[in-house]
Amino acid sequence: MTDLRLAGYASVFDRPDSGGDIVRAGAFRRAVAAAPRLPLLWQHAVGEPIGFVERIAEDARGLRVVARIAAASSRGGDAAALLRMGALDGLSFGYRVRASRPGRGVRELTDLDLIEVSLVTFPMQPAARVLAFQDFTPGETA
Repeated sequence: MTDLRLAGYASVFDRPDSGGDIVRAGAFRRAVAAAPRLPLLWQHAVGEPIGFVERIAEDARGLRVVARIAAASSRGGDAAALLRMGALDGLSFGYRVRASRPGRGVRELTDLDLIEVSLVTFPMQPAARVLAFQDFTPGETA
């Protein structure tokens, strides 16, 4: 069975999410510099990893991620099938706040520890989405 590689945005800058937070550019600077190998989780469930994040980077839009879903695992196979059929395409991230400041009716997040990225049905940031995916055979280079 082939894995699935996805690319999209786990966070979008300067847009309020449904919880009243706004992530500002540079909030992930340390996480990107450390380039950790982050887990890709199913709906933020720490006991349900479905793959891992291969690359993270901040660009003008937000936190861009490239991740791989292990389709041979039961939950990963479900996630890949749902993504392929268009039943879900949301992305989200788990974090700890290192620095924030109050904004006009929102909290501005300026420095975050990035813990995980998740494939989700309903992202807090509606613009945080998978933009593309493709089959990937383990052993191929990125």
